[in-house]
Amino acid sequence: MLNRLGRRYFCTAAPQPWLFVGLGNPGNKYKGTRHNQVGFEMIDVFANSQGIEMSKVHCKAIFGQGFVGEVPVFLAKPQTYMNLSGESTGPLAAYYKLPLNRVLVFHDDMNLPCGVLRLHPNGGHGCHNGVKSVMYHFRGNREFPRLRIGIGRPPGQMDPKAFLLQKFNATAQGRIDAALQEGVDILKVLLSKGLAESARRFNSEQKYKHMRLETTMAT
Repeated sequence: MLNRLGRRYFCTAAPQPWLFVGLGNPGNKYKGTRHNQVGFEMIDVFANSQGIEMSKVHCKAIFGQGFVGEVPVFLAKPQTYMNLSGESTGPLAAYYKLPLNRVLVFHDDMNLPCGVLRLHPNGGHGCHNGVKSVMYHFRGNREFPRLRIGIGRPPGQMDPKAFLLQKFNATAQGRIDAALQEGVDILKVLLSKGLAESARRFNSEQKYKHMRLETTMAT
């Protein structure tokens, strides 16, 4: 795989690689929690769908690499803990000499309903400490795309930190599982059609999904 990747990656006519980074926390303590699950699991589900093994450790991340069609793809799950995610993401982007618009970060988002996704070309950190760390190690540059994965907001006066460390109930888990499969589909579109086209198509679909969820919860 390494020789094949090297030959195709350094060919001048080869498509430029992408680096997909899923944010989360390592260890069984955080396994299955809202804050940990969705970034790491988006990587795992995509890797499984493409037959990419996540079997290496590289730049403080569990790492895999392969091709989707002709496009080289690097997949990473930083093992630095969420708040230090940039310590892995920054060196990975530098190692492969990738422009930041080819580094796509997957992360949980409480500002979206559970199971709703959004694909953006850039943005702020939204008070997400993992994204904040990535931006810091990109020297404050925010021009990297991100896939936001909705986990919903805590009920009532619940402490957001406690909410993030809870596991999903059966209903919420079903929505997340469906969202991860939708994520795989849009990532394949992104790799074949580009970010602008995939974001336009996907965000329109997800906006409709958001509206249906709000209608369901209101009735």
